[in-house]
Parts: sequence; C-alpha cells; structure tokens
Amino acid sequence: MNETEKTNKLRGSKFLEQYMSGKLIDIGAGKDLVCEWAERFDIEDGDANFITSYRKKASYDTVHSSHCLEHMFDPKSALKEWWELVKPNGYMIIVVPDENLYEQGIWPSNFNSDHKNTFRLHESTSWSPVSHNINNLFESLPNLEIISSERQDAFYDYNFQFNTLMPIGKTPFWFKLIAKILVKLTPIKRQKLKKMIDQYAFKHFQVPMDQTKYEAVAQIQVIAKKVM
Repeated sequence: MNETEKTNKLRGSKFLEQYMSGKLIDIGAGKDLVCEWAERFDIEDGDANFITSYRKKASYDTVHSSHCLEHMFDPKSALKEWWELVKPNGYMIIVVPDENLYEQGIWPSNFNSDHKNTFRLHESTSWSPVSHNINNLFESLPNLEIISSERQDAFYDYNFQFNTLMPIGKTPFWFKLIAKILVKLTPIKRQKLKKMIDQYAFKHFQVPMDQTKYEAVAQIQVIAKKVM
C-alpha cells in the first residue's frame, strides 16, 4: 500500500533535500513515485534486471528503488546493474521487505506470489531458502560507502506477527459476507474495519496478517554512496 509514500513520511524533508536533488531515477515505482521530479522506470520501460540496456551508465545523481528488488530473478546482478547508473559521489537508496516482518517465516510469500527473494539485515542465517543478507549484497559493489542500513517497523504491531510454530489458519467463509458491507462505508471507516477483521482472524483463526496493507512498514532501507 503505497510503501514509498509511507516511507517518505518517515524520512522527512531534510532527507529529500539531501538525497533527492539532481537527476533521479525511481526503479519499479509504479504509481508511487518517490518525488514528482523523479524519472519513473517500470516494466513498460524495460527489464530492470538489465537496466543499463535502457539507461546510460553513470548518469544519475540518485538511484532509488522501493519494493522492487525482491521481484528480480537475480538480486545481486540487478543491484550491480542499478549501481552502474550512479554518478561518482552519487547515491543509491534501496528499500526491500524485511523477511521476518513481512513474510513472517512463510515461503512462498503468503502476501505476494511474485516475490522471488527475501531479505534480512544482520541475521547470519535464515529460515528462507531464497534469503539474502542485504548488507552483503551491497558490500559486493565497487567504490561503495554504506551511509546507513536500517530496519524500519513504524506502526508495526509485533503482537500480530505470525509465529511459524502455529499452523496457518484459513479465513472463514463468512468473512466474505462482511466485504459486501464494507463497500458501503467511507474509505477511512472501511480501512479501519478491514484492519480489525484481519486482527480478529489472526487471533482467533491463526490467519497471517499483512500489516503493510495499512499504515505499518515492514522493511529494510539501505543508503549507499559511490566514492571514487
């Protein structure tokens, strides 16, 4: 749910001033562009796995991508391609789902069937068969300085984080009847009621909950600078 919009609220205006000035490309932005002056690159523009086939190397002050790398067939290779676009002294900012907060120990992903990879920050091992340590991926890039790497969990309620020791439950059929009622509500009331229903399903039927459908973020952000 508009992950970049939510993330920008956490970043603040100083972040945009520091990292989003100059020529900027936003890879996999969809309709959720990081800022209005950014150049959008999405599936209709080409294959982001091979982005240097479509965009000139060392031509951007900042390369930004939010919730896109997990869809790449080879994230290490894709990240290297994206890094090629960054000018000397430029930045790359990558945001990916945190595997423990988003996938919550379930693979294939319970919430996005197109996810091909999961990501962790500091953990040395993982439950996921397709897990990548995001810091290790970055450290394989040349001329790199990591400015920051952090887990972001604003508004995430750990009381509703799925425990893999629990069997995965199913949403009762009568929940579908409630959906017919929701369409008559205002968007704000509808969103609030949906969240309450998801929380009820989690507590009483052990149905995993995707908190990012609402105000929560469950992700990792890495900021890197290209030093020469």
